[in-house]
Amino acid sequence: MKDKAPPPLVIDYAGDRLAGVDEVGRGPLVGPVVAAAVILDPARPIEGLADSKKLTAKRREALAAEIRERALAFALAEASAAEVDALNVFHATHLAMRRAIDALAPAAEYLLVDGNRLPGHHVPGQAVVKGDARHPAIAAASILAKVERDAGMLALDARHPDYGFARHKGYPTREHLAALERLGALPEHRRSFGPVKRQLALF
Repeated sequence: MKDKAPPPLVIDYAGDRLAGVDEVGRGPLVGPVVAAAVILDPARPIEGLADSKKLTAKRREALAAEIRERALAFALAEASAAEVDALNVFHATHLAMRRAIDALAPAAEYLLVDGNRLPGHHVPGQAVVKGDARHPAIAAASILAKVERDAGMLALDARHPDYGFARHKGYPTREHLAALERLGALPEHRRSFGPVKRQLALF
């Protein structure tokens, strides 16, 4: 049975400084949560914006370059693995989102945030469930955040090739869990996440 299409998105804002906000990296055992905020330029539309998870890596990278070139404004920010451990992943995600929103120039006047909660920013806005499939500005943010975090995982893979970060991007796959068991946790691993916590308890 097909999923029902979500109702049309009603936005209580009609200006040009609407920012889409999304994050990537809540589930991985390693590295930061990365958030992006994007204000698209109505005069320079970008074809093919969609949920980043439904695009190939090559397509995401091509769209990310186009977003950087054509958007009115974009910003990326993160919350580190240490901040995820200190705050929990939910609050760290919202911290990364607020940092991205604050870094926009020009500033946003209204926010569309993927998910069911706003990140506690003073700029008004609305949370949009499955927003990356429902509004191009959120899709653009999801693409920038995904490309940025994947690049970070490739850099980590270059430093620690035995963990397989280039393949699993830090998610708790069988390969990652086996490497964690065999090699132990890196400083970049999230200490508060169960598999890492259990591994650290063995040493």
